[in-house]
Amino acid sequence: MTKKIYKSILFTIITFLIVPSFVSAHQPRITESRITQVSDPEISKAFYGELTGEPDVYVIKATEAFDLYVNVLVPDIAGQKKDVSATVLKDDKQIAVLDSANFEWEQFYEPFGADTHWKGPEYEVRAEAGTYEIRVVSSANDSKYSLAIGEIEAFDGKEGVNALTIIPKLKKDFFNESPIGFIVSPFGWGLILIMYVFSAIVGLAYRLILKRVAKGTVRGVHKNIGRNDRLIRFAISLGLLLWAITTTWSPVLIFFSGFTLFEAIFSWCGFYAAIGKNTCPMG
Repeated sequence: MTKKIYKSILFTIITFLIVPSFVSAHQPRITESRITQVSDPEISKAFYGELTGEPDVYVIKATEAFDLYVNVLVPDIAGQKKDVSATVLKDDKQIAVLDSANFEWEQFYEPFGADTHWKGPEYEVRAEAGTYEIRVVSSANDSKYSLAIGEIEAFDGKEGVNALTIIPKLKKDFFNESPIGFIVSPFGWGLILIMYVFSAIVGLAYRLILKRVAKGTVRGVHKNIGRNDRLIRFAISLGLLLWAITTTWSPVLIFFSGFTLFEAIFSWCGFYAAIGKNTCPMG
């Protein structure tokens, strides 16, 4: 299976089975430079960043009027200060200040990534065309923060795939947690469930095809692995799953974990079937 085909399948699965559960989620982004260009500012996005001595700047270039929404948040982690503020400027003129010092922060749980934030000041206005800057600062410009921009929720399959690559990094580098914590999110356990179902469908189809085209030969037998081989596959399946959920949550690893589990349950190995090997006494 080529990488392009695999991504297309994953995109389809996420679009139809996972995304409907997260229509209210921000599109996650990791801020990688001091100046970030924000496209489609009405579409809800969450920019995760860490100040490194200077303000971070988010630039919006609007050719027509739009609804501007800005909200400052910080992660609920040990040692995190609730001192992140933001200034909104239009054509270099200050129009709003989201002041953290005079705001009562509220704890906020994000079910999408299964993370807890402190929700700070927000700003909302019908904005005219022009160039806008949102400058994020803290008392020592060394704080972690999340900047939400836009209120229109738009989460499709492409964003779902993107989120799968970003959330494990956020767990580790932003929230100082193991990526395994993502498993309590419906998006996390839902991905495992769906990839396991998908791997079982692939396994059943492959097994059925071989039984038909290789009927009467060792490649087409109903079972081809014995007890020891089954136990090995159970262990491999668990190992692949643990590898996935403690690192990158790779759908590829989860798929092969599910496929190996399928082989263990059905006493059948796809590779053995392909090469005509049989370690099952009953055949």
